[in-house]
Amino acid sequence: MEVLSNAEMQRADELTIAAGTPGFTLMLSAGQAVAEAAQALAEEGPILVIAGPGNNGGDGFVAAAELAAQGREVSIILMCERDQLAGDAASAARGWKHPVLPFNPQAIGRPALIIDALFGAGLSRPVEGEAHEMIEAINANGAPVLAVDLPSGINGTSASVMGTAVNATETVTFFRKKPAHLLLPGRMHCGRVRVADIGIAPAVLAEIGPQTFENDPDFWRNAFPVPRIDGHKYARGHVLAVSGDAAATGAARMAARGALRAGAGLVTLASPRDALLVNAAALTAVMVRPVDTAIEFGELLTDRRYNTCIIGPGAGTGERTCDFVHIALHAQRHLVLDADALTSFASNPERLFESIKSSRDAEVVLTPHEGEFPRLFSDLSNKHPGRSKLERVRAAAERSGAVVLVKGPDTTIASPDGRATIAANAPPWLATAGAGDVLAGIIAGLLAQGVPAFEAASIGVWMHGEAAAEAGPGLIAEDLPETLPAVHRRIYGELGIEY
Repeated sequence: MEVLSNAEMQRADELTIAAGTPGFTLMLSAGQAVAEAAQALAEEGPILVIAGPGNNGGDGFVAAAELAAQGREVSIILMCERDQLAGDAASAARGWKHPVLPFNPQAIGRPALIIDALFGAGLSRPVEGEAHEMIEAINANGAPVLAVDLPSGINGTSASVMGTAVNATETVTFFRKKPAHLLLPGRMHCGRVRVADIGIAPAVLAEIGPQTFENDPDFWRNAFPVPRIDGHKYARGHVLAVSGDAAATGAARMAARGALRAGAGLVTLASPRDALLVNAAALTAVMVRPVDTAIEFGELLTDRRYNTCIIGPGAGTGERTCDFVHIALHAQRHLVLDADALTSFASNPERLFESIKSSRDAEVVLTPHEGEFPRLFSDLSNKHPGRSKLERVRAAAERSGAVVLVKGPDTTIASPDGRATIAANAPPWLATAGAGDVLAGIIAGLLAQGVPAFEAASIGVWMHGEAAAEAGPGLIAEDLPETLPAVHRRIYGELGIEY
C-alpha cells in the first residue's frame, strides 16, 4: 500500500544493496519479472525491446535474454552505442549475445509486443529529438506495449508527461508503486500495473518512512467502524446536515442519506422554515429541525449529541454559511465542509483556517473538487505548473490545519501531519451531479462514529468509488447510498466479521 517517490525508491535500492544484495541481482530479478509479464501479454510472435542508456535499458536487456532463452524471437533497439553503457546496464548488455538495431523508428517493424525500456521514472526534462520521434512511433505502431517501471516520458513522482509519453498496455514496476501509477496524467499512460517482488525487503520501509499510500482497505482496515453487538444508535453519533432554501434542498438531503448509510446512528437536517415541508416530505429516517439563523443553529448545537456537522451542499454562499461554520467550530464539532461552504470563504480563506486551528478538538475535512480548490488555495491550483496534485493537497492541508480531499479520478487526501492517500478505484460514471454531496455525507457518518478525520476521508472515498462500481454505468447520485450496504458486506467479509 506504500507509494514511493523516485527518491524514496532510490533509497530502497541503496539500502538493499548496502545490506548485501548486489544491484545487478536486483536488475536480474526486474528483467525476469518483465519477461514473465511479456509472455503473458503476448503468447506468440516477435518481441521488440527498445532500450535506453540507463538501468531501465539494463532491465530491458535482461528481459530480452530471458525471453530468447525461452525460445521467443526477440530483437533490441538501443538508444546509444553498446560501449556507452555503464555499470549494471553494461553488465546486462553483455548477456545479450546478438546484434542491436539502430535507434530509428523505422526499425520497429511489426512486432507482437513492444517492451518500453527507454527511460526510467526519474525523467526530469522534456523528451526531445530522436527519443521523442521514437515514442511517437511506438504509440503509432499499434502493437501492445509493456512498460518497464513507468511508460517512457512520465515522471514517477509528479506524474507529469515530459513532452510526450508512451501509451502502455501494461506496466511492470518493482517493490512498490510510485505516485505516477495512481495520479493523472501518468496513470492514463500506464494501463494495467503489475508490482513485482525483486528481492527488496519490506523492512527498508521503516527507515524510509513513506508518507504516501494507495487508498485501499489495507491502509485503513484497523480504523473501519464496526457496530458492537451491545451498541445502540446514540453510540454511533448524530450528524447534523445544513440545508439550503426551498429551491436548493436536494444536495443536503443526499449528504444526510449518505451519512446514515455510512453508519451514523442518527442524522438530522437543519432546514430553513421555508424549506421545512419540502424536506420533511422527502425524508423518512432522517429527522428535520427548523433552523433559519446562526443563533438558532448555535442553540441547536448546545445539544452535545450532535457531534458532527455537514455544511456546504446546497447551503448557499455568504456570511450566513460562514457564521454556521464558525459556530460549529467554536462548539468543537467534527465538520465536513463542501461546496458552498468553501466558496463562502473565497474572499478570506485565512479566516477559515484560523478558525479551524483554534478548534483543537474538532476533526475537519475540506472536500473541494479542482474547480473549488483555488477558491481557498489560489497559489496551489493546477494552473500553476511544477507541483503535482499530491504536493498541492499536502501543502493545502498543512496551511489550513484540516484534512484536505481534492476530488477527481485520482482523489487525493492529505493530513496536516503529511500523510496522504491516492485513490484509483473510482469508475468514470461516478462523475455525476450530486455524487460529491453523498461523499461528504459518507465522511461525516464515519466521523460521527469516532473515525479520525484522515482515515474517515480515506474510507469514505474508497467506499464512494466501490458504491459507484456496484451501481454500474448509468449511475445517478441517489443510487450511491443504496449500494453502500453491498460495499459494507464486502468489507465485513474481508475483515472476517459475521453479518
